[in-house]
Amino acid sequence: MNQQIERLRNKIEPLRQGIINHKVYSIITDIDDLKIFMQYHVYAVWDFMSLLKTLQNNLTCTTVPWFPKGSADTRHLINEIVVGEESDIDSNGERKSHFELYIEAMKQCGAETKQIEIFIEELKQTGNFENAFNISKAPKQAQDFVDFTFKIISSKKDYLQSAIFTFGREDLIPGMFISIINEIHKNFPNEISIFKYYIERHIEVDGDHHSHLALQMTANLCGNNEQFWIEAEEAVIQSLESRIELWDGVYKQLIERKTIANNYPKVAV
Repeated sequence: MNQQIERLRNKIEPLRQGIINHKVYSIITDIDDLKIFMQYHVYAVWDFMSLLKTLQNNLTCTTVPWFPKGSADTRHLINEIVVGEESDIDSNGERKSHFELYIEAMKQCGAETKQIEIFIEELKQTGNFENAFNISKAPKQAQDFVDFTFKIISSKKDYLQSAIFTFGREDLIPGMFISIINEIHKNFPNEISIFKYYIERHIEVDGDHHSHLALQMTANLCGNNEQFWIEAEEAVIQSLESRIELWDGVYKQLIERKTIANNYPKVAV
């Protein structure tokens, strides 16, 4: 990979490690903790799809009449990623997007999906993010995370969109979290089998093949333009900081939950 990619990777490595080693993973100890985690994380899963489709719209021709647009290599890269993210297979071999798979995982384990569903429905009807956040009572950190993503989407700069897509989302699931999921799955095999599959599929597809495609796409879009690389670095740093803040929000709610549980122990009946 080119020198600019390596330079960017080196610059963001401390933040990346901050996410991989975030304290939130260590306090997810049971299925109720996992439900809270999912109720925050689902917003990142959703806006990932919005970022992906923005890239497809910007880098390929999605209107009629059709005309060739941009580089055929870049078109191939983004279209291949879209196929995998928007119409992957579940554990039964049925086609669905990774977001739809995540919602199924939430419902299977009993996580609340009402917030994200109200948010999406309101946004679909009005296009007003502020109203959708308010009506759905989305967590503040999830709102901030989505707001940043759509700030980059609104920039109309495909190289920034590609950069945060590539470095702000891929390869950020730590081994610790995978071990925790495996442990919870032992005790609740029928409640989190879909989520376990989602995580394993994410690592298999997104963290390997798609990450290589995304790296090449970002390299193609930034090219030899030094200013593009500087802007991309700034955007990726902000994206990773936003992810840390999202995890901080989950951590805070989990600590509050555990504190209440300790102060008010269950009474035997």
